[in-house]
Amino acid sequence: MSHEIGLPGWERYPLMRTHGWGGRVPVNDEEAVARILAAARETIDREGAGTGLADVARTLGVTRQTVYRYFGSTEELLAATAFDAVGALLDRIETRLRGITEPDTAVVEGLVVCLAELAEDEYVGLLLRADRLSVPVVGEITSEAGRQFARSMVDRMDVDWVGAGYRFAEIEDIVEIVLRTLQSMILDPGEPLRSADELRVFLDRWVGAAIRALPSRVSAARR
Repeated sequence: MSHEIGLPGWERYPLMRTHGWGGRVPVNDEEAVARILAAARETIDREGAGTGLADVARTLGVTRQTVYRYFGSTEELLAATAFDAVGALLDRIETRLRGITEPDTAVVEGLVVCLAELAEDEYVGLLLRADRLSVPVVGEITSEAGRQFARSMVDRMDVDWVGAGYRFAEIEDIVEIVLRTLQSMILDPGEPLRSADELRVFLDRWVGAAIRALPSRVSAARR
């Protein structure tokens, strides 16, 4: 039989038998969520794209209902797992962009690298697979969290934006250009799929041209 933990904030959460949670029940909500997310990553590593909430519960040794107390659906759990993995994704993108100092080249290469990383990423990329995309997921790409991702990606580039003539407003435009381009390319990458070099040429004509034009617009506005 289950019984209630006598800790503040846990009145709603029944203590599982000691074989649940690996025999070590979380001391608070934060630890429970962290362990669920760790189990989700472990399960994705093992099961891949077919991972569901019930699979994660089995990895933890708890009932599915226990995981439901924190995440209402598989999609919600995968989204949280993806968000938890964003830092590592940004680190990989930053490493691959290191030394690129030209604004237009950095943004174009950043988009190419980001799309390639997402295609291979086991956590963030999994959420953006065509068979998992839904209206809520697509909407989240341009949410404030999505803007923070794009802003972090731009901020980490080895570009002296101010020295190159970009003001704060233009840098914010670049963040949105990055975000909208990612959304478009994720939703419909095009057929046949472009090679990395073909994608660079295409994005340079589309995005690179816009980035190059921004300082000129700023200069014209000052005159």
